Amino acid sequence: MTLAYLRDYCLSKSGVTEDTPFDANTLCFRVGGKIFAITDLVDFEYINLKCEPEYALELREQYDGVRPGYHMNKKMWNSVYVSGDVPDPLILDLVDRSYRLIFASLPKKLQAEINP
Repeated sequence: MTLAYLRDYCLSKSGVTEDTPFDANTLCFRVGGKIFAITDLVDFEYINLKCEPEYALELREQYDGVRPGYHMNKKMWNSVYVSGDVPDPLILDLVDRSYRLIFASLPKKLQAEINP
């Protein structure tokens, strides 16, 4: 997994924007103004992704490269390491899950505007 691939993948989703609100190195991907993925532009080691709490625990038990979300709510966010034992297709699935969780939390009107 490369940063360029992750960036292209995230930006291909409906209504996604990117910004660096915390500092020049922390890249956030948002849908409807809410963050669904965070990574570092300089040290692309992991991606913070939202996850269902039960599945988050399951993933952490199964993969060394899935850990409680760094600087995030540890119950619902994972740090997914990109050069470890987590296969790229699973990383992309976790990006999709995070996107869907955040999208589902948006007001219905905003959902309709993003994904008619």
